[in-house]
Amino acid sequence: MPKRSSKTPVETKPEAASNPKRPKRPADMNMLAFQIVQEATGQAPPPEPKPDDGKNPAAVALGKLGGLKGGKARAKALAPTKRSEIAKKAAKTRWQKGT
Repeated sequence: MPKRSSKTPVETKPEAASNPKRPKRPADMNMLAFQIVQEATGQAPPPEPKPDDGKNPAAVALGKLGGLKGGKARAKALAPTKRSEIAKKAAKTRWQKGT
């Protein structure tokens, strides 16, 4: 019979802590239940504002815009033979990583 872990489900999910879009949750089940009830009833304190990281919002928006269209624009500009060479090299690298 497999040995059961003594960790609670909240403690075994590291992606919740590393994902910036999710709020941090307490590991104690009672505190977690209290926090969920507070949020559900609208009694929870408002979330703290994110600290200013010193980036220019206009520059961030431009960088994001370029990143969204970059791959498509590059593929459109490449010759079909060059695209094929790049794809073959990528596939070869992917298959080599598996071994």
